[in-house]
Amino acid sequence: MRPARLSPRFSLASPAAAADPASLWYRVTRLDWWLIGLIVALAGIGFAILYSAADGSWQPWAGKQALRFGIGMVMMIAVATISFTLWWRTAYLVYALALALLVMVEFTGVGEGSQRWISLGFMNLQPSETMKLALVLALARYFHDLDENQVDRIVVLIPPAVLTGIPALLVLRQPDLGTAMILVALAVAVTFLAGLAWWKFALGAALTAAAGPLAWRFLLHDYQRDRVLTFLDPGRDPHGAGYHILQSKIGLGSGGLFGKGFIGGTQSQLSFLPEKHTDFIFTLLAEEFGFFGSILLAAIIIGIIGCCYAIMMRCESVFARVLVLGLATNFFLYAFINMAMVMGLLPVVGVPLPLVSYGGTSMLTLLIGFGFIQSAAIHRGRLPLRHRGIS
Repeated sequence: MRPARLSPRFSLASPAAAADPASLWYRVTRLDWWLIGLIVALAGIGFAILYSAADGSWQPWAGKQALRFGIGMVMMIAVATISFTLWWRTAYLVYALALALLVMVEFTGVGEGSQRWISLGFMNLQPSETMKLALVLALARYFHDLDENQVDRIVVLIPPAVLTGIPALLVLRQPDLGTAMILVALAVAVTFLAGLAWWKFALGAALTAAAGPLAWRFLLHDYQRDRVLTFLDPGRDPHGAGYHILQSKIGLGSGGLFGKGFIGGTQSQLSFLPEKHTDFIFTLLAEEFGFFGSILLAAIIIGIIGCCYAIMMRCESVFARVLVLGLATNFFLYAFINMAMVMGLLPVVGVPLPLVSYGGTSMLTLLIGFGFIQSAAIHRGRLPLRHRGIS
């Protein structure tokens, strides 16, 4: 008896499935593989640097990081292939869940020196990282539902201010000044992308600068004031608050054009460089691979942002465009603040280098964010929502 032939309708490789927008094969073929390739390349550099940070061993960091990356890639593709309309419908629900996790940190949070994580047994979850995604989702949904004439009114900025202010204050209480700053910066960037007039941003910047003395007096902790003062004068406490940044500058400068070679960095391998597997991992890379290695890393990061921008240009709905640009801005802020921080151009605020620094929650949330971006690429033009131009 001849085996029964599969119906073309159910064959993933059939022309019918390839053209059927509802098929899994159709969605997989619409993934942006350039973006995936650059993400894999950046994470691969991270594995190599973590291997070097452990003096040529996969333990304790590189092996776990590779496992988390594999899990994160599966989650990214799963998020990408789910209907984009679902993310629009559940945007506020996702935000509410992320906010509830932040509130839980107040009561059940764990951590040494700062209370930022919730213990899940097999890993510690950092809710402030998930809030970055949830905030961009909620703001994209909010601005999508507005008419063009409404966007430029001051009163419509009250809900976004509340959506941003509550989690920012909760994160500041942990305390985590760097993440709180990123949440506010994300909200400002998304609001600008949604079409608010530039002069209103200038007015907001002026008011923020005027409130600076109050924030210095009432919001910042003593160690955070020390970080700002050390940023202005790194030599004021070379064995205390200024130690991290001074060692980082020595490591960056000693790498030269081509670096000291893989697992050959003296500042990092002899443990002069603190936090070499998390916040200061870029310094380790620059010491071992020099200026050209740093430029290669920066080129990959710029390529990822360029892919996101290209996807945004192909999207038709405001929700998709604001979401893609907001998440790309989140990735950019991670990279910019980390590299500027280790070079002494910004105060040390504890922001990891995206997909390179050791850390589970930040890697998984970044990859889920890229899943949203891929979902926008797959379902572009198919979102059954009203469209509005974007400035």
